Parts: sequence; C-alpha cells; structure tokens
Amino acid sequence: MTQLPPCPKCSSPYTYEDGALYICPECAHEWAQGGGGDEDSSAAICDANGTPLQDGDSVTVIKDLKFRGGVVKVGTKVKNIRLAPGSDHDIDCKIPGIGQMGLKSEFVKKIAE
Repeated sequence: MTQLPPCPKCSSPYTYEDGALYICPECAHEWAQGGGGDEDSSAAICDANGTPLQDGDSVTVIKDLKFRGGVVKVGTKVKNIRLAPGSDHDIDCKIPGIGQMGLKSEFVKKIAE
C-alpha cells in the first residue's frame, strides 16, 4: 500500500482517493493524482459531482442562483465555459438571455458530450 500525499492546502495527512482525485476531508480540497500536489495540479476545477472541468465544456446549473439583475434558473444550460482559477467565481461564461457572468463550480454539473 502506498502512502497518500498530504493536502497541499492545509497539510492534513488524512487524504483519500476518489477516482482520479485526492480529497482532503478536513478542508474539502481536491486535486489530481500524479501531480505531486503542486499549484498547477491543485488548480483543477471540478463540478458539484467532482468531475474535472475544462475550458469549452458545457454545464447545467443545479440550483437557482439569485443575483442583482434576476435569477439563473435550475437546469439552465451554459455552453463553452472558461475557467478562471484563483477567483471567487471560478467559471466565466455567457448565459443566454442574461449575458456575461461568473459562476461557482459547486453549483454546476458537467454535461456529457
């Protein structure tokens, strides 16, 4: 049995494997296996189900999201997203009927293409 790496964010030794990701139960940080836990591999942005997202993916909103100008309804499909790691809203996108917006990856689900 190999020893799992500590969490790169909080240094917790209690990480575990989930598919192709390592997950920290203390701070909920997720990162790709084999990346050594450096900044590039920890920048992987995942949807609400833990599926890694990439630029150009299509996603569905899984919760009504209220904002100053209205509401993005659950089930809204968003095509051609751009990832914006390091910011509070880690997905930049254009939502039909609303316009340019930033979303948090925890409120979207990747659409299988």
